[in-house]
This record gives sequence, C-alpha cells and structure tokens, in this order.
Amino acid sequence: MLSSRLATTAARGYATQAAVKVPIQLNGLPGKYATAAYTAALRKDAKTLSKVESDVKAIQSALSSSDGAKFSAFLNNPTLAAKDKASGIDQLLSYKNSSADAVTKNLFSVLAENGRLSDTPKVLEGFLELMSAHRGEVTVTVTTATPLDKSAAQRLESALKGSQIASRHGGKTLNIVTKVNPAIQGGLVVDFGDSTVDLSVSSRVNKLNALLQEGV
Repeated sequence: MLSSRLATTAARGYATQAAVKVPIQLNGLPGKYATAAYTAALRKDAKTLSKVESDVKAIQSALSSSDGAKFSAFLNNPTLAAKDKASGIDQLLSYKNSSADAVTKNLFSVLAENGRLSDTPKVLEGFLELMSAHRGEVTVTVTTATPLDKSAAQRLESALKGSQIASRHGGKTLNIVTKVNPAIQGGLVVDFGDSTVDLSVSSRVNKLNALLQEGV
C-alpha cells in the first residue's frame, strides 16, 4: 500500500499530505506520489522545493533526450533486480552531471520499491502541476493532433488569455502546456482544472456515429 510505504520513509525526509496544505488535489496513484514529494520538499524549505522542481524538469529533459528510449525502457521494465533499478535511477538522476536533492532520490526509491517506476512521467507532470498552483498559476493543457508552429502557438495563447478560462480564474496566470496526440485527428482538446473542452475531430466523428446508430 502507498500509505504504509510512505509512512516507513518519513524518517528519511518524507512528509505526509496532512503535514502541509497542498494547493490542489491530484487524482490517482501518480498524483499521490507527486503530492508526497511536494509536501516533503515544502516541509523542509522553499529552497528545497525549488531544487526538487529543477530536478523534475531535468528528469523530463533526460526522458525526452537522445537517451530517452534507454531510460524509458528501464522505467517500464518490472523484471529488473533491485540493484539494477538502483543503478538505473542513479544514471537518470545524474544525467549530464546533475545532482538530485534527497527528496527526489527518496521519491524514486519509493517508486522503485513499490514497482511504480512506470508512473514516472505522470508523477513528474503532477509535481509541476502542483508547483504551478503553488505560484497561483492555472495549468491549461492543449492537445493537438500535430505540433503547433510558433505562430499558431502564440495565437492560441492570446486567445486563451482572453477567454472565459482566464476570466474564471481572475488574477491568476495561465500556464499553457501543449501536447500532441495524433488520435484526435484534428482540432484540439483543452483541459483546465476539472473541465475539458473537446473540439477534436475524433470527438465530432464519434458523436456523428452515435447519432447514425440511433437512427438505425
């Protein structure tokens, strides 16, 4: 169980969610790991929280680098022996001579012990979402079928900042994250908070198919 695992690591610097008030609640198991890391870092001090955020971004860069496939294969291999997991984690956390904080190292130790290393990308995303909320930002995730060019991205950002999404969260900065998912075929999907605006081609096709089936 996650709770018991984290309880046993509290002495090594982890905090429970109850010890520190979190700005937003994240769902799912990856969200719980992200929240545990956030509270552990914040309980120490602001400098530690900033360092762990830097670690998270460095790990994301490593996963998207030319060595990303190697790291992903390691994270998604549940059959590795404990010593091989430890070696892989060391390589990931020290990529390009980086030096991770103890909280970051502890997070990955817990993920490895619980067999949840495959959740790493979602845990990292969750941590950064918490950091955005910590700074009073609202994360808006925009998914498109193909990558947006610079001009399109700028137009989209301007449109979102002048939309009801921005007015609903008055006074907060929109942190816009773009993702690519060819499965949506075209259009875009906008996720913010607990809301989703689905303007994808695949959604329209599915609705059309449903209407056609109702008429049969």
